[in-house]
Amino acid sequence: MEDLAKAKYVCHILAVPFPYKGHSNPMLNLCKLLASKKPDLLITFVTEETYTSSSTANFPPNIRFSYQPKNTIPSLKSHTADEISVDQEFLTKLGAPFEELLDSFTQTTHPVTTILTDFLLTSVIHAGVHRNIPIAVLWITPITEFSIHCHTNLFKEKQFPTDLEEHANNVVDFIPGIFPLRVSDLPRFFLENGRNWAIDAWNLELDISKIQYLVSSSIYEIESQVFDFLKQKFNFSIYPCGPLIPYFDQPSTETPHDYIEWLNSQPTNSVLYISMGSCCSLSSAQTDEMVAGLISSGVRFLWVARDDSFRLKEACSGHELGLVVPWCDQMRVLRHSSVGGFLTHSGLSSAFEAGFLGVPMLSFPLAGDQFLNTKLVVEDWKVGWRLRKELGVGNESLITSGEAIAKTVQKFMDINGSERRELSERSKRFQEILKGATSKGGSSDANLDAFIKDISQGHAR
Repeated sequence: MEDLAKAKYVCHILAVPFPYKGHSNPMLNLCKLLASKKPDLLITFVTEETYTSSSTANFPPNIRFSYQPKNTIPSLKSHTADEISVDQEFLTKLGAPFEELLDSFTQTTHPVTTILTDFLLTSVIHAGVHRNIPIAVLWITPITEFSIHCHTNLFKEKQFPTDLEEHANNVVDFIPGIFPLRVSDLPRFFLENGRNWAIDAWNLELDISKIQYLVSSSIYEIESQVFDFLKQKFNFSIYPCGPLIPYFDQPSTETPHDYIEWLNSQPTNSVLYISMGSCCSLSSAQTDEMVAGLISSGVRFLWVARDDSFRLKEACSGHELGLVVPWCDQMRVLRHSSVGGFLTHSGLSSAFEAGFLGVPMLSFPLAGDQFLNTKLVVEDWKVGWRLRKELGVGNESLITSGEAIAKTVQKFMDINGSERRELSERSKRFQEILKGATSKGGSSDANLDAFIKDISQGHAR
């Protein structure tokens, strides 16, 4: 292994993710892209002792992992409705141990020259500012959401109601650079009846003045009007570098898993792939309706159910057209020729993975930014349909019936239907846009180069 003390690097990025997979995976993918583009750029990725996303042998040699014991950098439990206090505790306790970690690099051959962190980790931002280290924030949701948070004052000035239960269909048309949306499209933790810990955690008006760079996991072409406005509004540099998904990894050639062998036996475009992400889950009542609807639809499906896989296997037993698994390689599944659609919670990474592979989406948002993502996927980018039409707050509020699910799923997976054909054609065009952005000389590729150049030169606009 290379002697780190003797190696020559032009700069050293300390990457600190928020430890949900929806946050840490985009940052890890960004780091892999940066490290591959510039071998003399050193990246230290801070993570828990137990963290593994894949074999470290697959990472560029200039990415190092700082495995922090749980009693040093606090760990974060899985996100459920009754664990919001754990999130707040994590954010509160992170400050001191991170400062100690940061200090440990000051007397080394390669002191930290840039901190790359998640937008929620204010204590990391403050520690970097205190030491005069440039800060790059990674924004992992649509840049449209960033602009919404930047204009909370407009909601207050207009005394605009954001109570979802009473004002779900009120139109929000006063945010610069953003197409009109409804209150029901707003991120759930933005609403009065929702969870406010994320907004409380990041005092945007205070912290936004302290950063030098904002890296977005979106791409310029699909949110251009928002990017154009924000670049004029703020004095820090903004880099749309998405999609931050593992499109650059070579497709796996390992021995097929059982689910791959099952997919191999299915007709082309016949399987509905289902995943609700790694953070939130369907309620028990909604799960029962989903199972009933899928079985009634007669559609083939592959369902990644994580902790609920045993229960769902029992519920779906006897249904030969369905397969339930606790985990899968999502990009590999979406790339498979037998997969004709993706029933998704509409996390941005999942939406981009489907989009990058040209797979139409059926959206069933559960929390957070997923309702805004659904609006973008369905109404702005037009590459998906809504399965969940109810407008309640949280995943327990309203239930989509099995009958409604069956009807929509049947229509969605009818690849010969006129509406479905149009959706497939739009999905292919969207795929071309995403692939074009990441190709050599594309917008995201160029923005990655610009970000590397700027942090290497200590540039701030």
